[in-house]
Amino acid sequence: MKIYNTLSKRKEEFVPVEPGKVKMYVCGPTVYNFIHIGNARPMIVFDTVRRYFEYKGYEVNYVSNFTDVDDKIIKKAIEEGVDADAISKRYIAECKKDMEGMNVKPATKHPLATEEICGMLDMISMLIEKGYAYVAGDGTVYFRVRRFKDYGKLSHKNLDELQSGFREIKVTGEEGKEDPNDFVLWKPKKEGEPYWESPWCEGRPGWHIECSVMAKRYLGEEIDIHAGGEDLIFPHHENEIAQSEAANGKTFAKYWMHNAFLNIDNKKMSKSLGNFFTVREISEKYDLQVLRFFMLSAHYRSPLNFSAELMEASKNGLDRILTGVEKLKEAWEKGAEGALSAEEAENKKKALELVEKYERAMDDDFNTADAISAVFELVKLGNSTTEGASRAYAGFLKETLVHLCDVMGILTERREEILDSEIEDMIAQRQAARKEKNFALADAIREKLLAQGIVLEDTREGVKWRQA
Repeated sequence: MKIYNTLSKRKEEFVPVEPGKVKMYVCGPTVYNFIHIGNARPMIVFDTVRRYFEYKGYEVNYVSNFTDVDDKIIKKAIEEGVDADAISKRYIAECKKDMEGMNVKPATKHPLATEEICGMLDMISMLIEKGYAYVAGDGTVYFRVRRFKDYGKLSHKNLDELQSGFREIKVTGEEGKEDPNDFVLWKPKKEGEPYWESPWCEGRPGWHIECSVMAKRYLGEEIDIHAGGEDLIFPHHENEIAQSEAANGKTFAKYWMHNAFLNIDNKKMSKSLGNFFTVREISEKYDLQVLRFFMLSAHYRSPLNFSAELMEASKNGLDRILTGVEKLKEAWEKGAEGALSAEEAENKKKALELVEKYERAMDDDFNTADAISAVFELVKLGNSTTEGASRAYAGFLKETLVHLCDVMGILTERREEILDSEIEDMIAQRQAARKEKNFALADAIREKLLAQGIVLEDTREGVKWRQA
């Protein structure tokens, strides 16, 4: 198996730190709102990477954090007049709903930044003791970038070239920096913000330190894979390397994986351009399995363009696979008992060759696009060779197809059809719940309908529904 390593800028043979095990850390979202489809790409991509490692027999320890203290969370809390904790808890729950809809498996551990403050204080203290960090007059703690000689090795940036870029980044106490390139490990509190006690000042951690601490606690000082979107390469992942390797004296991660950007109609996703979509909004138009299939239709390191046309193409492609599975199931149910015929034995060999093609694609830096191509070929083989097939042959093809789809997190059973009368009954129950101010029940009914592909719209004329 080969992985493209951002650190070396080439594909490298995967050799785990510990035989048979994979220790993998993926940067998670900052939870101040519903996750957007840009957040969804790394979630889906690296969930698939995890699933393939498990398919190959590895024991995977997969850690993905939630950043639950941040300027955006605090801003949202102030706007709503609630504690920052209420905002983060709400959107962690919403994020998990969307992850479930995309069939993203829960991580082995989803640590929260606010629950790891003690570990951050310990690592910052260690960096100060080793001379890699210093305390400014107002209690801000900075990492001394020039002291870490390998700084820039991930992003392949030169420190002197970076200096002009850093002039645009203004932080509390910047006048206390020894060097413009130095970055914050701990910063003083501001009025109305959450804060923690520290030896330097009442305050909160910088963004970068949390991942270094969480990775060390739940995976160890040396991990196999650190992953995230390519926007995190610099400065976030570069700073993580500096912190972790300066503190621990060991290589932080052997392999660095980064997915490319997601564009909308060939433009960068932006609220100002009106092309910003949350996963929840997409779920009102499409089953989130379609979104997952779309995300895997291109190699993870290739830029991906989101459009209505491409989503429709993905919907049709996914439907071909689901129909293929249904046909194989019918063939198995109708098939005769007994051994494979000579022709079926030959076709089974072709199917196994397609499995090998699928594995070659995935072994080559997780090329899901080519793996999906092999899946389509398997569907085509099934469609053309199962007329009057034996149960053994049809069953083999079905199980093979289902298994390969499962590795990519693609569910192969269609959602159960729901009758119009049942929908109307549930809408009536929801309206009654709202009248009684039982909003939890009303929301639960809405979510249940949404999970079955039914979108409710509250209009002046009353509640209307449509198929997603």
